Amino acid sequence: MRQKGKITQWDDDKGFGFIQPMLKPAQKAEQVFLHAKAIQNRGRRPQVGEVVTYSVAKDPQGRNQAQQVSYAGEKQVIKSARVAGSWPLKLVLGFFLLLAGGFWFGKLHYSVPAGYAILSVITYAMYAWDKRQAKNAGQRTRESTLQLMALVGGWPGALLAQNYIRHKSKKRSFRLMFCATVLFNIAALVWLISSVL
Repeated sequence: MRQKGKITQWDDDKGFGFIQPMLKPAQKAEQVFLHAKAIQNRGRRPQVGEVVTYSVAKDPQGRNQAQQVSYAGEKQVIKSARVAGSWPLKLVLGFFLLLAGGFWFGKLHYSVPAGYAILSVITYAMYAWDKRQAKNAGQRTRESTLQLMALVGGWPGALLAQNYIRHKSKKRSFRLMFCATVLFNIAALVWLISSVL
């Protein structure tokens, strides 16, 4: 059953806030957790005081969280789950094949592909942890930390996390900075390879 409520808190950087249900004067209800991914109109950022309609589901800890959130006056849209494309995986596999080739032909020390692999696994795990914390309104990982991990070589794991667990995949400023860190990391790798030739 859909409910009506008002957004009482919103943190745009973290992508979550809270909705106060609008009930009859004699009724009381706790605030409902709202995550950006539950909002159907992704092109519009929530504002405190806006009226929304939503359905309620329970998170793994049994707390209420809003689902299928629509702004008042907008039609509810039923969406099928977005399926991630295969290009991120192909790009990451291609990158690691190039690293393996560099090692095979003696252009790279084995620690370079191994380092990328280890940092990618750690970065992917950090994204997964941060997404879980966002859902549960827990302690988040700083965006600067995620970007630093991408910069030092964890970007393949970050790219997979953004596209397959759908975390940090919508915020434009974060994505632009991520692209810059990837380009800088690859440029540094190319310089490293060319300096040993």
